[in-house]
Amino acid sequence: MLNYQIRFRIYTFILTGILLFTIDSCKKESNPLLTTTAVIYITQTLATCGGNITGDGGAAVIARGVCWGTNQTPTIADNKTANGTGTGSFTSIITGLTANTTYYERAFATNSAGTAYGSVVSFTTPGTVTDIDGNVYNTVIIGTQVWMVENLKTTKYRNGDPIQYISDSTQWNIYLNTGAYCTYRNDNSYANIYGHLYNWYAVNDNRNIAPSGWHIPSNDEWTTLTTFLGGISVAGSKLKEAGTVHWASPNTGATNETGFAALPGGYRNGYDGMYNWISDLLYLWSSDKISSSTAYCQVMEYNYAESSYGFFEKIFGFSVRCLKD
Repeated sequence: MLNYQIRFRIYTFILTGILLFTIDSCKKESNPLLTTTAVIYITQTLATCGGNITGDGGAAVIARGVCWGTNQTPTIADNKTANGTGTGSFTSIITGLTANTTYYERAFATNSAGTAYGSVVSFTTPGTVTDIDGNVYNTVIIGTQVWMVENLKTTKYRNGDPIQYISDSTQWNIYLNTGAYCTYRNDNSYANIYGHLYNWYAVNDNRNIAPSGWHIPSNDEWTTLTTFLGGISVAGSKLKEAGTVHWASPNTGATNETGFAALPGGYRNGYDGMYNWISDLLYLWSSDKISSSTAYCQVMEYNYAESSYGFFEKIFGFSVRCLKD
């Protein structure tokens, strides 16, 4: 009876070992599962993209990021970012890019079984645009739109005609109903940073103040931008230049993650011709009017994360950002 019990225990031990070995074999590790997310912001030198790891393949993800290059199937042997470990979504910022160049990127994830890749996404970095005066502007792709990165500085319409320049405060008033521009406090050092200020009549002139292939954005096009960025309550923080070099403190929420680099050019009052609120406010004209005397604009402020629309008298002097056709 004793020998039988010993033999039974031996057989049980052997069968248990075989079963555990079989179960362990069935738990063989595999590569992670992941996707590449869309490229959402593109400047001449950087792009914002990322990935989403939905399964670790039975082993911990020890490295993740995106790899990229000018070849159509980039791998981790090419350029790559390091975006932590584990599953879930992540955002990557690719740097060191060249303007007017097509790149290919895809997300990757590595575990003990190997490295897996998401689908390849291609994108082309934007170039610059030059106005009739020879001013050169950087550009940024945000979603499906291409925007100038600086406020407009032109002193001429597209056909070469000069825009009327008015420095005198008494001449910049409610009776002015033709296109005009000015420089904050009549000081060109402001124009170099913040661009010029234009009344809406200059914006709406059929000779066009935007460079060829570009235009003044409509209110709907501004809405497309703010909606893409998550709504007006947060859009300003993603558009404003970060820090307090140009914006007044606290420059609430500003990250400039889009590369739009919105700067607070202040404005010129349409009633008394006075300049106000440089470093505090940015007003950007829309091409849409409300009435014979008022038109839409986009508004950002130093103490709010919002980018919302407002409307003002057409005689006010505001900044201009152009949108590619």
